[in-house]
Amino acid sequence: MDYSAVFRVALKALTRNKMRTALTMLGIIIGVGAVICTVAIGEGASNQVQEQIRSLGDNIVFISAGSVNSHGVHMGSAATKSLTASDARAIGQIPFIKEESPGVGTGAQVVYGDQNWFTHIRGVSPAYLDIRRWPVTQGSPFSDHDVAAAANVALIGTTVMQNLFPANEDPVGKMIRIQSLPFRVIGVLQSKGQSPFGQDEDDTIIAPYTTVQKKLAGISWIQFVMASAISTPAIQPSEQQIEGLLRQRHHLRPDEDDDFIIRSPNDLANAQAQSGRILTLLLASIASVSLLVGGIGIMNIMLVSVTERTREIGVRMAVGATEEDVQLQFLSEAVVLSMLGGAMGVVMGVIGSILVSSMLRWPTMVPPEAIVIAVLFSAGVGVFFGYYPARKAAHLDPIEALRYE
Repeated sequence: MDYSAVFRVALKALTRNKMRTALTMLGIIIGVGAVICTVAIGEGASNQVQEQIRSLGDNIVFISAGSVNSHGVHMGSAATKSLTASDARAIGQIPFIKEESPGVGTGAQVVYGDQNWFTHIRGVSPAYLDIRRWPVTQGSPFSDHDVAAAANVALIGTTVMQNLFPANEDPVGKMIRIQSLPFRVIGVLQSKGQSPFGQDEDDTIIAPYTTVQKKLAGISWIQFVMASAISTPAIQPSEQQIEGLLRQRHHLRPDEDDDFIIRSPNDLANAQAQSGRILTLLLASIASVSLLVGGIGIMNIMLVSVTERTREIGVRMAVGATEEDVQLQFLSEAVVLSMLGGAMGVVMGVIGSILVSSMLRWPTMVPPEAIVIAVLFSAGVGVFFGYYPARKAAHLDPIEALRYE
């Protein structure tokens, strides 16, 4: 069997009725294009969420002070005072943990010259910048010596810099006042923009946690620990080990609730990714209905073609064509029809996703596997819906076919 000849004959047969062929392919084109476009939108949104989660830091495990139950009244999160810097150091000894940083936060009015700005002050250790993947673009970060000495030094975010300092003034080395205490600006943090929760990450000041703890917040405990797991798969076992360690250190009985909360942005990422996959699958399923309609159109046209070409089928069989040859010929026409429609649908889907991205400012990403699956699926539609007409053509009686007018 010369398959190239079969392909040429199939193309020739399809081009006899160009308008009918084009309208038949339209269902496949729209179906494949819609599937590619919806998958691109879903993948783009999922990729954006993953990027935002990655921007939060390096395999983060976040431990905060928990709720306390006093005579049946829950005081809410961050109400306990049992989390200490020694807990943070103990967490750092867990094999699954790469780095850790104690943390204290408070809000404060910041003043420079005749300008002032209310912002959030984060007290952390130098490891915090590595955990958050947060480089210093101007100046330099503070050191462990600054933490030990509770030094009045600060790193400022770009939002704070823009609201306190003139555009042409270098803030590094300048003195600012936080709650009437003088602080020397030693660096400016790289801009991070908005967090996945809509907060301005750059509206912050970072200082040694001992300074914030003793001089600004006036507390002896810490409010949170920011830790970094050695890898993404290590996050879950590290959370389990941290829970056991802190329960032991805080002398909690088995019937007592945790006085701390352990969270990971990866939990949020996985939940959002799962919901994104479900939404993408739902949209792709709806869009694939047009593929089904296109397949029914192919079956309909092929049945019409069999009726129109009954005499031709009789001639083919009379000169020696077997049932398999006739069936292959009509099946190849259905596959070529669906494959051409699939290829055009892929082009339409890619162009559509680009237009959605440029016009609606919505992130899109066309995964290569989506294109492969769409093309294979369109070929499968051709085989599935073309089989019955091809089989009907192959089982025609040659004598009756030759007599057909």
